[in-house]
Amino acid sequence: MQREKLSSRIGFILISAGCAIGLGNVWRFPYIVGKNGGAAFILVYLIFLVIFGLPIMTMEFGVGRASRRSIATSFNELEPKGTKWHWYSWVGMAGNYLLMMFYTTVTGWMFAYLIKMAKGDFVGCDSVAVSGQFGEMLGNPTMLVGFMFFAVALGFLICSMGLEKGVEKVTKVMMTALLVIIVVLAIRSVTLPGASEGLKYYLVPDFKRMMEQGIGNVIFDALGQAFFTLSIGMGSMAIFGSYISRDRSLFGETVSIALLDTLVAFSAGLIIIPSCFIYNVEPGAGPGLIFQTLPNVFNAMPGGRIWGTLFFLFMVFAALSTVVAVFENIIAFGMDKWGWSRKKSCLINFIAISILSLPCALGFNVLSFIQPLGEGTGILDLEDFIISNNILPLGSLVYVLFCCSDKYGWGWKNFLEEANAGKGAKFSSKLRLYAKYVIPVIIIYIWVQGYISMFFK
Repeated sequence: MQREKLSSRIGFILISAGCAIGLGNVWRFPYIVGKNGGAAFILVYLIFLVIFGLPIMTMEFGVGRASRRSIATSFNELEPKGTKWHWYSWVGMAGNYLLMMFYTTVTGWMFAYLIKMAKGDFVGCDSVAVSGQFGEMLGNPTMLVGFMFFAVALGFLICSMGLEKGVEKVTKVMMTALLVIIVVLAIRSVTLPGASEGLKYYLVPDFKRMMEQGIGNVIFDALGQAFFTLSIGMGSMAIFGSYISRDRSLFGETVSIALLDTLVAFSAGLIIIPSCFIYNVEPGAGPGLIFQTLPNVFNAMPGGRIWGTLFFLFMVFAALSTVVAVFENIIAFGMDKWGWSRKKSCLINFIAISILSLPCALGFNVLSFIQPLGEGTGILDLEDFIISNNILPLGSLVYVLFCCSDKYGWGWKNFLEEANAGKGAKFSSKLRLYAKYVIPVIIIYIWVQGYISMFFK
């Protein structure tokens, strides 16, 4: 079976960036930057993104492009005879399924709130009523399952249309619209009367406030953001590496993707933080900010219903671009592993993901008695913990060791040759010892610290 290819470089960059630009990144970045000293923390974050995130992402792209396969068989193609790197393919693919088991539910929330905002359901509501609407949605299993199912169906419909005519074409439209919307919203936010205080909080370096958080916490937050923002470690980037030519260097493309991802996250902060300051809202973290706080901001803002609708349309595109990218990896697994056609893989996985996503959607209502990580937690928290605190960091460690081990893995020379093929910025050969010894230590630190922050708060 001849492998499909992306039609353009911009398609590759936008699809890869769409996978990286996720909901957690958009609503986490503004909070974590503000908490750690604004622009001072951004500088630390960017340093870690360059010295840590970019090398790992380049390695994952390299494995994908050199093998011309998804995570299903990429290690089989490149590993030395007799080694067992290909065993990780099952863990990586389990990660893709686990991610979609809760991400489709949260994507459903975005569709629900887009409709609510467009209909004017929040008009005239006070903060208690706005918060109550979120609670009512979570308590309604029919609504949650319905929107989850819609997100799954739409994602697989796009993928079923083919790589170029479906995934690439639709993602280009979504990502272009996302970028236009976020620029419009950011301009609106920073030009609101009274926005200067929020902009100062977000953009002016405050090293004192950063140091008050504790240098250890700041480093972990910056490392964690640089790591998780790129969605590396489970083959969701490698799949798109397998679809591109060797015309451009992988490190140069990785830089472009990381810049686009950071631009969107930074712009989200320009939208959220000044608005929160103007309307005396605490820019807290997580779903509460998006679903229980921001509708109050839009209610108080002139033309808020329109701006709120645009904001949730932006969030829908951010969510759906990730869903489509990860679905493509899941679909390619069946195609590469068992020779399924694209249509067959779409149908089988549509059924599988729909069923596997039910526990999360029902975990807020029918199955709310299941609290796997302690009181107040749910099925979503467990699934997220397995992915974020385990599969992503340990999977990244596998890619790093595979690319740096000459005797037992793919090897540094092979990786460099693939990463630097084509025009663009090159990956320095002088980074070998750093990549082989320092990056693994950093990954293990993130993994251990994730457990400490989860269970020993």
